[in-house]
Formats: sequence, C-alpha cells, structure tokens
Amino acid sequence: MPPAPGDREARREDVSQAVWHVLADKGFGGLTLRAVAAEMGVSTGMLMHYFPTKRALIAHALDLLEKRTAERPRRERPTEGLAALRAVLLDILPLTPDDTARNRIWVSSWDLALADDALGADQADRYSRLRATIRPHLEAARDRGELPATADPAQLAAAAVAFTHGLVVQALFDPGRFPEDIQTAMLDGFLASLARPVQQAVPEGTVLRSMR
Repeated sequence: MPPAPGDREARREDVSQAVWHVLADKGFGGLTLRAVAAEMGVSTGMLMHYFPTKRALIAHALDLLEKRTAERPRRERPTEGLAALRAVLLDILPLTPDDTARNRIWVSSWDLALADDALGADQADRYSRLRATIRPHLEAARDRGELPATADPAQLAAAAVAFTHGLVVQALFDPGRFPEDIQTAMLDGFLASLARPVQQAVPEGTVLRSMR
C-alpha cells in the first residue's frame, strides 16, 4: 500500500538524507534502490513508492546534489572584478572535507551524464549557467582595467571553468600533490595570467562563438 500523502511528505526528507549518505559513501556508481533502502532500514518495495525506477532515483539524486551545492556556505564576495571571480572559483575547489566530498559526487555523476542524452543536456546546461554566472565578473574586470580592453569575457569564462574543474579532478585523484595552498596558488596564477596581453593564437571570432 502506498504511503498516505502526509506520511509521504514526512518521509521525503528521510529519503533525501539516505540518498545523500549513499552518494557521499559510494558516489553515483553505488547509488541503487537497494543501497538507499538499506541506509533507511526499509524494503526496496517501500522505496519504490518514491522512486519506481533507477532513473527516477538518479534524477532525484542530481537535484539533491545541485540543491546542496547551491546552499553550501560561500566566501564573502568582493563587489566585482577579478577579486569577486576568485571568491567564486575558490568556492568550487575541493579545499575543505565537505567541498571534497561534494566534488567527488559530482565527478562520479559524469559517467551517467555521458551515457544519457537527457542527463547530458542537463549537465551542459549547468556548465552554461556557471559560465553565465562568472561572465559579469570578467566584464567588470575588463571595465575596471584589470583585464586588457580586448579581453573576451565569454572566452575567459569558459577558460576559467575549464581550468577550475581540471584542477578539481587533479586534486581529487592526487590530494597529496594538490593540497589547499597549492590549489589556491595555482588559481591565483591563472587569474594573474588573464591580466596579461595574449598573443593571438587563433583567428579572431572563431573561439566559443556560441557562448556569447
């Protein structure tokens, strides 16, 4: 018998907590109805009232991960420019145990996204929104004279996301080589490099045209 509406709402948070604990312990590769049911101490039959399929469970887990990411503590943000961008990117890096755990879960979700067109489109949209979030900081940095007047904020936003997530992956796989101080120093070096005039490496207008 399915749970009554009131009971269903009352247990939703319990279900979400169990999903989160499984993700933190095993990543998306270990996220199964059986694992979540065991975490809750209930039958898989009861859990299927909430998630009738594995895909429904994965969709909920991704929504939960995005919600937890959005609600995480943030550094105080300077008003604008490269200092504000630095704060945004530091919040992404695995510099604390919580940030490391959350990044491990995100990285474990990429395999699923690559294998599922709908999940892949959702992930592409997340990257698009991230680039859109940091682009105004780069526009402000250019207007403040922190970047060359010819700087392309859309291209630099993509480069910043690529650099930061590349550093995330390296730090997750080799934390001894990429501790907090090294990650921070590398990010500062990357931001400093943005302020230097860049030699034209490709024909103007051919890079990331679709991200404008």
